[in-house]
Amino acid sequence: MNAKRIDGTLFAQMLQSGLNSLLNAERELNALNVFPVADGDTGTNMRLTLQNGMRMAGANAKLCNYLRELSGGMLLSARGNSGVILSQLFKGLYLELARCSAATTEDMRNALIRAYQVAYAAVINPVEGTMLTVAREGIENIKSFITRSLPLDRLFIMYLAEMSRVLERTPEMLPVLKESGVVDSGGKGWITLIGGMLQALTGEKLPAFLAPAPEASPAPDFSRFTENSRFEDGYCTEFILQTLKDPAYRQDFDLKAFTEALGALGTSLVVVQQDSRVKVHIHAKDPAPIIGLARRYGEFLTFKLENMQVQHNQRDAEIAPQPAEPEPEPLAWGRGDAQAPKPSGLALVAVACGEGLRETFLGQGCADVLDGGPTMSVSASEFLEAAERIPADHIVFLPDSANVILAAEQAAGLWTRKDRRIHVIPTRSVAEGYFALAMDDPEDPDPLHRIARIAEGAQGVATVTVARAARTFTHAGKEWAQGARVAFVNGEPAASGEDLTALLAEALRSVPGLEDRETCVAFRGKSAPESDGDAVAEAVAEDLPMADFVPMDGGQAAVEWILGLV
Repeated sequence: MNAKRIDGTLFAQMLQSGLNSLLNAERELNALNVFPVADGDTGTNMRLTLQNGMRMAGANAKLCNYLRELSGGMLLSARGNSGVILSQLFKGLYLELARCSAATTEDMRNALIRAYQVAYAAVINPVEGTMLTVAREGIENIKSFITRSLPLDRLFIMYLAEMSRVLERTPEMLPVLKESGVVDSGGKGWITLIGGMLQALTGEKLPAFLAPAPEASPAPDFSRFTENSRFEDGYCTEFILQTLKDPAYRQDFDLKAFTEALGALGTSLVVVQQDSRVKVHIHAKDPAPIIGLARRYGEFLTFKLENMQVQHNQRDAEIAPQPAEPEPEPLAWGRGDAQAPKPSGLALVAVACGEGLRETFLGQGCADVLDGGPTMSVSASEFLEAAERIPADHIVFLPDSANVILAAEQAAGLWTRKDRRIHVIPTRSVAEGYFALAMDDPEDPDPLHRIARIAEGAQGVATVTVARAARTFTHAGKEWAQGARVAFVNGEPAASGEDLTALLAEALRSVPGLEDRETCVAFRGKSAPESDGDAVAEAVAEDLPMADFVPMDGGQAAVEWILGLV
């Protein structure tokens, strides 16, 4: 294929090939993460971000129109740091090509430059030796050789070759990569995606997806909803509306007014406008007024309506009833009462993995706790959906993971409502989130003062985690074996060994300012036996004999123990 221009149809074909390439390399990319706990998700996050963005982008022969929808979808569905940066790269492509129905070689060169510039601007503290560096140097080092007469496929070939050279140098730029014997996983993922796109551009056939196909979702059990059922949960309604200029439709579409009108008809509302198209997600008992309101302005491109009562009844049937548990005792820090009054002027949204952590954060006053899963990954759209369903003037996001901070900040940037503000406190662990919440005073009438206090509570927290190493790696000149039990202090490996008491005692001694810390909260993970609690208590007592020790059942996956010290 000797294409002189790339239009929307060809770009979509190239992206499908790139997605297929990502799917084939997903496990390899996940395994490249430099920190060896079970959070290997770079490939998965990049794949999900692109895949969901492509689902939102309908077929369009004009490149600018296709990129507009693709970019908007990726911004909302971006997961993890790698997914957010990927979405920003595509946002940059769209911004540069926003007026191009088809891109020439020069257009694509400029778009690749704009892509890395937008991605860098989105990251508060960009680190060299990552996907950002690969994308930047890949095009900067060859841009002077890209002329109007250069075929498009040659541009991509040169771009890939230069990025591959840069990727090989990432361990020299980022010591942690060199110590672990890997190249940057995000940079490798971007190269993998571009490589798949090139194969489609040149007409090469990309091998079929090699990984096992995902299991099909089980069909709804309609037997759970009969003539004797009660209908309380309503419908989940999602659609993309194409507003129309036909005089049969209203021409005064206003996003704010439309959103407010929908807000009176349902909950869990998310509304995103991309030029003349509007994406809507809403929960409501009666979808008819929603459909009627939308069709005043245009017609549906896609439409999905699900009976949530069917899902609710099916879920209830699958979950065995649990015996009632006694009311928890007040916590040493924060409020232990799960019925603590919810704020009206300010609402808190935290991220956690594990039912114990969820209940703890709800008990500390959170209006919602988003499930980050084993890898603590939440998309911008999940944050936005939470913000829409919470009636508060100020909404505070606590990402509780370095992997989620960018998604939370991206959600705040996408928020368009002027009557309610979103604030992000960049907590890097659930321990920081816990102590941040402990500083909140719901009786304080000043929400901004409360937010400042919450942010203050996250400062100076030391986080110690215990997990099994998913791969052999090197850090600070020391090798850590795959499968070993490793203790990390603020994300850095500090000790290894099977004896939990000795392991934690050694790790605690590397905690900054240990002698001044007065409280230790310990969250037990799903894989840790209850008997390990005594070993943890013994280790804390050895190094902090006067400190308050508060053990809790966190229920988090992958990580055996999470300790927070202040």
